[in-house]
Amino acid sequence: MLTLFKQIFVWWNQTTIGTRIKTIFFGKFVGEDSFGNKYYQNKSGKRWVIYKDEIDASKIPNEWYSWIHYTKNKIENIHDLNKYEWQKPHLPNQTGTENSYHPNKNNEQNNKKYKSWKS
Repeated sequence: MLTLFKQIFVWWNQTTIGTRIKTIFFGKFVGEDSFGNKYYQNKSGKRWVIYKDEIDASKIPNEWYSWIHYTKNKIENIHDLNKYEWQKPHLPNQTGTENSYHPNKNNEQNNKKYKSWKS
């Protein structure tokens, strides 16, 4: 019961019932990325994404970013791109998580390259 209530009223949790109905009746499935996000488009050209887990716009990988933002480029129709071995896999924004970057994350002491004049 709580899940149904969340789907009706809580848009930031997952897909709402209105979005599901719109996707079922008007959405044409275009593709799916490596994270499991599904991309849809209607007849008039409006595009949207159904996120697999938590809704976060930084979870859209490079292959689909240009498509969702209507950017024309040479890789418009090729979503399974061959990546080079030096390319890292796409990561969503890590701010606020344990994986976020801190300069002295593993080293607890502050190694300053200067000495303050007040002690």
